[in-house]
Parts: sequence; structure tokens; C-alpha cells
Amino acid sequence: MIIGVPKEIKNNENRIALTPAGAAELVKRGHDVYVQAGGGNGSGFPDEDYISAGAQILPTIEDVYGIAEMIVKVKEPIEPEYKLIKKGQILYTYFHFASGEELTHAMIENGSICLAYETVELPDRSLPLLVPMSEVAGRMSVQEGAKYLEKTFGGYGVLLGGVPGVLPAKVLIIGGGIVGTEAAKMAAGLGADVTIMDVSLKRLRYLDDIMPANVKTMMSNEFNIREMVQTHDVIIGAVLIPGAKAPHLVTKDMLKIMRPGTVMVDVAVDQGGCFETTKATTHAEPTYVIDDVLHYCVANMPGAVPRTSTIALTNATLPYAIQIAEKGWKQACIDDASLRKGLNVVDGKVVYKGVAEAFDLPYQQVETVL
Repeated sequence: MIIGVPKEIKNNENRIALTPAGAAELVKRGHDVYVQAGGGNGSGFPDEDYISAGAQILPTIEDVYGIAEMIVKVKEPIEPEYKLIKKGQILYTYFHFASGEELTHAMIENGSICLAYETVELPDRSLPLLVPMSEVAGRMSVQEGAKYLEKTFGGYGVLLGGVPGVLPAKVLIIGGGIVGTEAAKMAAGLGADVTIMDVSLKRLRYLDDIMPANVKTMMSNEFNIREMVQTHDVIIGAVLIPGAKAPHLVTKDMLKIMRPGTVMVDVAVDQGGCFETTKATTHAEPTYVIDDVLHYCVANMPGAVPRTSTIALTNATLPYAIQIAEKGWKQACIDDASLRKGLNVVDGKVVYKGVAEAFDLPYQQVETVL
């Protein structure tokens, strides 16, 4: 198969979808890998590394899209890329369709095969291609929360871990999945007073067992959230419903009862955000203020640590990329039920229920396109 790896063109996105080591694995199996010139520079992988791995370098993004049967990316295509995508071309990347109506319609119209990392799902309901970036984003959410809590950035002016004789900051984490767990580890390690909320009592019992003493657990519901946001310095939104829009758990009216300088970090922004006041921001302009509450809602948080993120992402996505390249997308999805759940839009048809429901579009069972 001919595999293309374009340079990411989303604002401040320095990741690349394939490391040289990943390229070498595909090349040694007889596949052709084309990488856009300079595509790996942001992650510390110069063109020479890809050439040494057996890949070929193409000068422009148009060249890469033009030659490839499968495009491997990090982030969803953005408007300048829509016209480059060919009918029947496989796109293997993060899409987060449920929060992107324009993107969804563009992919329906171009007739491509859209395999979304974020909806590949194992039998235990875990999301293997979302986990590595969720781990990065969860840990980063605390880094960013701590930074923007500083007065110079508009925060309340509190040191996350406090000092002897001064209480530490309070961190509220809504959602006890991968993002929430990693955020809690980081916040606890920095000495914060941490509360993690979830709707699953089973999950809360597990977290209570594994977390240090400065992490408390609490059932997530509107009453409890409303009570907790009044006294916490950093609020991290870590809720995910696979393939669907995130629910708004912190509503606009709650901002008025928060302390001025409270920092809210919405890691669910790719799925529309779990704060009602969330709007996607970029690394160039990461924050905005509503009712004296600072919002950090960067849609590609792991892009700020591209070396770590690129390696972690390739570790997870490469085995499935090899399956697709070896068997073709149809046979690979027939043979692997987990990969099959990654199909979202195929040849103009929406085959993932959460995407169809988000925009009231016709839905077809995925089996009908295999």
C-alpha cells in the first residue's frame, strides 16, 4: 500500500503521525511510505531520519495526498485539506466528528474512508488509540492549570502545592477515566488538595484504592459540582463519551459563584467541551476570561509536547496501520471488531451512530459497507 504522512497544518500542531521507526516497520513489509518534507521537524525527527528508515520525502502536502492510498495523520483535516482528499482514500487520524459539523459534511461529500482513532474500541470498552494522548493531556492539564493559576497569567495567585504553613490549591477533576486519573496523579504529586468526581461508584472505589491520601473521591452530579466549584482553584473537565458530544457539566451560571481567578481546563474540548462556556482555543492564544474565570481550552494540548506525543501515538496506532496496509481497510475491519468501530464515515455514509445523532444525519450499520 502507498502510505502518505503529511505535515500537520493545524495551529501550533508540531506532532507527526508516524515516527521513523514506524515508517521502517511499514517499509520492511513492502509498503511505500511518503512523508512531507519537514513534517517531523517539530517532533525532532528530521527528513534524514525518514530517508534512513526507507521512506521517501515529497516537497508538498499536495504531493502526499496525491500519491497516497492511505493518509496517516494526527489531527482531523482542516479546510485547506478538504479539496486534496480523493474518493476512496483512507484517512486514519483523530476526527472527533461529533464536534465538527463542517468536517463531517466535507468527509461525506468527498467519499473517503474515515477511520477515527478515538472510536477504535476494545472488548473491555477501552479506547487504545485515545489512551496515549489522554495520558499526555491529563498530565498536561495540571501543568497548564498550575501555570495559569499564577497571577501574571490572570489566575488567583495560588501555588498548587502550597508551602509549610500555607494550604495547597484545591483541584477539582470531573471525570475519572484515563484523563482524570492522570490529572489526579500529577496534581497529587505536586501536593494539591485533589477531588476527583465520576458517575460510576465502581470507578470511584478503584480510584480511592490507588490514589494517595490527598486525593478524595466524590459522586458526580449537578448538586455536587455546583457546591465544589465555589471553593476550588483549578477545575479540570475530563469527561468523554466515545464518538459523541461531551455533556455540559459546568454551566454558565456556575461561573458567577466561582472565585475570580479560578482556572478551568477543558480536556474534552475536541468533543465539544464539558463546560457550557467552552470554545476551542489554540496554543498561540490558549485562554480567555468569562465572568473573571480563566478558561484554557486548547484543542490539541499534546501538540505542545510533540516529541513525547508522537512516539506515544505511533506506539498505539502502528499495529492497526499495519493491518490496514497488509489487508486493505475492508478486510482489516472484518477481521478486527475493534478496528471496525473506528469507521465513522465511509463512501459518503455515516456508519457511527454518535456522529449521525450529533447532526441528525442518516445512519447506516457499519456492516452494510463491508
